[in-house]
Amino acid sequence: MQSKFIRTLALAPLFYCGAALAHPGHDGGLLAGLAHPFSGLDHMLAAVAVGIWAAQLGGRARWMLPMSFIALLAAGGMLGMAGIGIAALESAIIASVLVLGLSIAFKVKPMPAAGALMVGAFALAHGLAHGAEMPHAGSAGMYFAGILVSSAMLLAGGMLAGAAMRRQQAWLRGAGALIALGGVWIGAAF
Repeated sequence: MQSKFIRTLALAPLFYCGAALAHPGHDGGLLAGLAHPFSGLDHMLAAVAVGIWAAQLGGRARWMLPMSFIALLAAGGMLGMAGIGIAALESAIIASVLVLGLSIAFKVKPMPAAGALMVGAFALAHGLAHGAEMPHAGSAGMYFAGILVSSAMLLAGGMLAGAAMRRQQAWLRGAGALIALGGVWIGAAF
């Protein structure tokens, strides 16, 4: 029963349409880039979830997951700025929040490289969206540098929260469930 439930939740974002809370229409520059990740629930939840999951997993995953997130967020941003996109991008963003939350809630423990690969794929989708919605005014480089700095802050906050809750597995799992519900809510909102 539990396996069927998890599969259903993992596939749910594919049936949502519309935009995630990716919020285009910002002015350019460093300050706008710094503010951008904090103005979209999708990006905040994903980055915090990566930090919490990294802390929950510990070991090499503690650093591999956040580094993968930042590196592929940057790569996705460059691809998005170049006009490259993927089909069902918004569904991939929603799926990232849902799957990351479920990974925390169900204490999924992949090999560190496999976890970093999954996180990287999700970060690539977020980066593509942020790069595609790059403002026309201001410096694109400074704008995306701000996004990366804010994303690193969200990752660090998630890592601190995960480390603080590590001895309280019920709290960690509850946080994962709330993040997954946030993904469902984002998908249902559109």
